[in-house]
Amino acid sequence: MDSSTLLDRLAVHRTLAGVPREQLAWLASVGFEQTIEAGEILTASPGTVRYLYIVFDGSLFIRVDRGTGPKTVMEWHGGDVTGILPFSRIKSPPGSVIAEERTHLLCVDPKYLPQMIRECPELTAVFVHVMLDRARVFKSSELLDEKMASLGRLAAGLAHELNNPASAVARTAKTLVTQLTVLDRATRDFCAMNLADGQCQAIETFRSAQVPSLRALSPLDRADRQDALADWLADRRIAGVDVESLAEAGLTVADLEQISGLVGADKAGRVLNYIAAGQMARSLAAEIDVAASRIHTLVAAVKGFTYVDQQATLKPVAIGQGLSDTVTVLRSKAKAKSVGVELDVDPLLPTVDGYGGELNQVWANLLDNAIDATPGGHVRVKATATDHSVCVRVIDDGPGIPADIANRIFDPFFTTKDVGHGTGLGLDIARRIVQRHHGDISFTTGATGTEFRVSLPASGSQTAVTH
Repeated sequence: MDSSTLLDRLAVHRTLAGVPREQLAWLASVGFEQTIEAGEILTASPGTVRYLYIVFDGSLFIRVDRGTGPKTVMEWHGGDVTGILPFSRIKSPPGSVIAEERTHLLCVDPKYLPQMIRECPELTAVFVHVMLDRARVFKSSELLDEKMASLGRLAAGLAHELNNPASAVARTAKTLVTQLTVLDRATRDFCAMNLADGQCQAIETFRSAQVPSLRALSPLDRADRQDALADWLADRRIAGVDVESLAEAGLTVADLEQISGLVGADKAGRVLNYIAAGQMARSLAAEIDVAASRIHTLVAAVKGFTYVDQQATLKPVAIGQGLSDTVTVLRSKAKAKSVGVELDVDPLLPTVDGYGGELNQVWANLLDNAIDATPGGHVRVKATATDHSVCVRVIDDGPGIPADIANRIFDPFFTTKDVGHGTGLGLDIARRIVQRHHGDISFTTGATGTEFRVSLPASGSQTAVTH
């Protein structure tokens, strides 16, 4: 189109309307028009953004796969502006910019931007506002995608971690129902003997006695005790008694002799069966309690990690609890990779003013990376107080970060993981969160391992955290 027609189109452009006409005339004089067809790539990724683009009509989009499937993270239509903008640090888009339909553009070489900044202040201001809006959209999309990817990884591990105790509860509860029938029958047989009160009290002593030392026996010693009890019962032709439960109850051959002397050899079998049935029921109930407690601990850790029941408000955060919750929710992944995780928190650690959910995301990113970097190794998480601040260190004994990528690990979208296993945003977002909390994040690495160090001001020693 001729220069006057181009200027008229710029004057009614949704983003540029209101810019002085002489500044639009300057824009028209330095730009050139381009038309791309549907499906054509405007800017490839990886690649370099070449121009500032004024979109007259048509549409463009960026679709990115950050581990949760391809997703459109930004799109532009007639009346929008994109590409290199004043003061923008963009070098390469997170994904290829593709035309969804035939699209007509005005392209401006970045070499003209310094002149525009000097001579076209209103035009520059419009482009800067576009850049800020674009940065907010990308940032929101990145944070959401990284949270979803992290949630997916945690959910997979927690599903496995929760499955074990949940299966144990279901299996043991079913066994307990059957055992209660056995206990009812044994109880009726016991009551039918009409023993004297003194005899019942003595038997109840054996039945309710707790013998902690039994748990300390080696498997061989436990087997020997069961064999001795079985031999005693066999010698007296007493059948149908659960020998393992008698051993769990802490009974010895001497105890069996005492019981036999107390009630008589003809009644000893029913008494022992009553004791064994009760012990089995208690053991099954204890197993359910342990498994249910494990589920409760995991659920509590997840709620604490995500702050699911709390508003995202600035308040004192207990770093030690956050680290403990993070270790708990990632322990299944550590087990799967045979990584030992040690948590060492100063009991006098001060709180930090901040957003607990965000800080837990930092710990999760650092610990997750350390576990990935140290299969079969060891990771230590240590938190200490130093001069009005809290220092958290995540130390692994892996091979270290290669020198050629060490200076890029905080870059957005940079990852060494396979496609679908990392967004490349974890450390970038961790750095942003730490900086928002007026803290500092750094690392040292070598052939014997890597240490990430996060320092945060203790409560009361900083200005308000920005959000």
